[in-house]
Amino acid sequence: MNKISTLALTVAGALLAGQATAASKGEVLVLLSSEHQLQLKDGKPYSTGYYLNEFGVPADQLLKAGYTLVLVTPKGNAPSVDERSVDPQYFGGDAAEMQRIHKVVQSLPGIDDTLSVKEVLAGDLDRYAGLFIPGGHAPLIDLANNPDVGALLRHFHQAGKPTAAICHGPITLLSAQQDPVAYRAALARGETPAASDWVYQGYRMTIFSDPEEQVFESSLKDQRLQFYPAKAMAAAGGDMSYAKAWAPHVVIDRELITGQNPFSDKALAKALVEKLDGARQ
Repeated sequence: MNKISTLALTVAGALLAGQATAASKGEVLVLLSSEHQLQLKDGKPYSTGYYLNEFGVPADQLLKAGYTLVLVTPKGNAPSVDERSVDPQYFGGDAAEMQRIHKVVQSLPGIDDTLSVKEVLAGDLDRYAGLFIPGGHAPLIDLANNPDVGALLRHFHQAGKPTAAICHGPITLLSAQQDPVAYRAALARGETPAASDWVYQGYRMTIFSDPEEQVFESSLKDQRLQFYPAKAMAAAGGDMSYAKAWAPHVVIDRELITGQNPFSDKALAKALVEKLDGARQ
């Protein structure tokens, strides 16, 4: 039995056990990074992963709306949480809500053994109703420069199916161009490259803003990121939109839904559920 079949059985069992009270409306693919060590500009590693609320809050809302989540990473391994995100400030100061969301994430089928992107590409992509990409700095490592991820994105783009990404998650969209590896390498060298055949050229979108990234960098003790995501997306041809730092902000353009920062989690989840529900009508 292959991993997809095994996961499907696990999901079915979870649903019967009470993960959802009604028949699933469909499967939503959740794309997460396989990595947890981001190389900074001086070569030093920075421990990262997904942000708990950016993953867990939309996941919780998708489950409550009746959707089944299928987790995928480039390597098919267990994703890592950024420990800095396990903080009540991202949950309105409510530690109990933080713990509840943490339990939701930890109970997701496949959280300790995701599908790999190659496995998903080898399967039936039409089975998935949408794609969701949580944030945290980890997507900068292996989602922004991945041709297989690009193939996945192009499928959802061409099918017009909802694709949602939050905070640093939208950096993943850069993989949907002709040579994402070269583009990412040029960014790391401090260059301003031109994207080639990027499917999201001219889309309205948002991502973690420069002022927000500067606040983050101030915690790194004089270390720096290799590049700023906002500049990278603008250089590629994204029509960027930002709200005041740390204010919730979601941009919707055609099938694409992007959220600016961690505090955009609820608004992004609402927009994604509405888009998914609308596609069923």
